[in-house]
Amino acid sequence: MPLGLLPISLLLGSGALVGATLGLIGGGGSVLAVPLLIYLVGVPSTHVAIGSSAVAVAANAAWGLTTHARMGTVKWPCALVFGSAGVAGAFAGAALGKQLGGTELLALFGVVMIGIGAYMLFARPRPANDNVRLNLESARHLLPRLLLIGAGVGLFSGFFGIGGGFLIVPGLMLATGMGLQNAIGTSLFAVTAFGAATALSYAISGYVDWRIATMLIAGGAVGILFGTWANVRLTDHKRALSMVFACLVIGAGVYIVASGVLSLLATS
Repeated sequence: MPLGLLPISLLLGSGALVGATLGLIGGGGSVLAVPLLIYLVGVPSTHVAIGSSAVAVAANAAWGLTTHARMGTVKWPCALVFGSAGVAGAFAGAALGKQLGGTELLALFGVVMIGIGAYMLFARPRPANDNVRLNLESARHLLPRLLLIGAGVGLFSGFFGIGGGFLIVPGLMLATGMGLQNAIGTSLFAVTAFGAATALSYAISGYVDWRIATMLIAGGAVGILFGTWANVRLTDHKRALSMVFACLVIGAGVYIVASGVLSLLATS
């Protein structure tokens, strides 16, 4: 696919939006990136859109992780256990996802977007434990939860080619009770790991367009700086921001599902 001036600007803008979302709420990168590549930029292959966006999301999440690490919001032992379990799941999920046709995979992706958006709208915040630690004393009850939830989120992430931040953040909070700010920072380690595993699997199969990935990374590097800056300054308004974003995700999911259904009907 030739990249003219307009597609390049759209790729940079899409990357900036993805990066800003990752920095602000720790997730949403791939949930936005795949539809943006297909419907805005015009990437014809769903699998190439998934593989290329996975590369970019992993790189941008790694960049954001360094910023959150300096802020001290990353719970490293929890991140390492959750991420390690999820990487195995991500490889398995990616292998399954590549077996589906692009139209079917995209339609399922839309259903997932609707589900994620609904969860964000209606899930009730839990009391936070900002002092949570994974150590010898707490491992008996924290370790099984981190391993089980991490593997499940990784499988889901690899199957749909998403970083999984929307699931990782609540997953970390459910497994450990940590607060939202720590979950966002810690989630970026897992997003990086899951995205890299998915990207590697898709790259081996030839489903990564490195020009597209590079443009997304360049735009995302700027966006994630803005998102992280906004994350610090909008701490008291995270719930409102999440609800607005959830509505956007649901709307995009409905559009994708409707498009997929119409496409399947037209070919049947």
